[in-house]
Amino acid sequence: MSDETPPVAGLTTGALARRLGVSPTTLRSWDRRYGLGPAVREGGRHRRWSPQDIAMVEEMCRLTSAGTPPAEAARVTRLGRGGPPGQTEPSPAVPSARRASSLGAGEPPLRGGAGSGLPLGDVRQECRGLARAAVRLDAPELESRLLDAVRRYGLTVAWEEVMVPTLRAVGRKWVSSGERYVEVEHLLSWQVSTTLRSMPLLLPRAAVRVDVPPVVLACVPGEQHSLPLEALNAALGERGVPTRMLGAAVPVEALLACVRRTGPTAVVLWAQARSTASVPLARRVAALEWGAPGARGRPAVLPAGPGWERRACRDFPRCVGLRDAVGTLSRLCGGDGAAAHSARVR
Repeated sequence: MSDETPPVAGLTTGALARRLGVSPTTLRSWDRRYGLGPAVREGGRHRRWSPQDIAMVEEMCRLTSAGTPPAEAARVTRLGRGGPPGQTEPSPAVPSARRASSLGAGEPPLRGGAGSGLPLGDVRQECRGLARAAVRLDAPELESRLLDAVRRYGLTVAWEEVMVPTLRAVGRKWVSSGERYVEVEHLLSWQVSTTLRSMPLLLPRAAVRVDVPPVVLACVPGEQHSLPLEALNAALGERGVPTRMLGAAVPVEALLACVRRTGPTAVVLWAQARSTASVPLARRVAALEWGAPGARGRPAVLPAGPGWERRACRDFPRCVGLRDAVGTLSRLCGGDGAAAHSARVR
């Protein structure tokens, strides 16, 4: 008989929820939004929470019970856990498949929304009108205000200073009100997505370039939050940069097949949560080659979103915000076709 002591199995999510007096949905939400989940996960089995994981969410419960906003509580909790320095805070805004995050502007301080019922903070006045329309579930008013913001300020400013702060406010309300306001978030996300896809009809755009390969935009496998990629797709379209938008939760083989078939200038891999970010996948995509011998090409790979650990991605280009991502990708696609292709050959 072995003298080794078997490892502690840990608690299931349901058991931990009963112990803490919260719902399993809340624990899954903290994991998805803030990365406060089990540090070790075994494939094909239920997640198990170790004593260290349990201490982490106990601290999260203590802070939120004392009135600390969930995003701030998560930040403090992660620091106590020894999370990597400089890690980007996942946006606590939108729990749906189209969540806004680090392709938006920095999150404003919480001061309470005037009349909207949402914790907006120090934001543009347009955010308050948008928030009030969202809470009323007034789809026509949402559509009108979103279109007006895009026409008045342009896509990048409208996204970073109007859409993202409002989406984040809805998410904070969703977390703080015990999973309520989901219908508000879904409607707002849908209207934002509809506006982004309407961009070719709203603003002048450069002719789509045919002299450079496209930029592939894809969420990593298991990642459902695609709204920031939709904003990036629309912004690149304004500049005439060709794209191939694959959307949410792209299977590995499908992603690799697309890269081989299109020979893209760059591939943007979006990961909202640490549990979905995969550095091996990013390296695998970056190693793909195509073309004739002596003129082989490879894509530039941009890991985007708060799920990526900065130190683990130090070998890849890094973009912070929508404006930065558009600038980086536009430069990669710059020059004539031969120059762009040459820049991709290593």
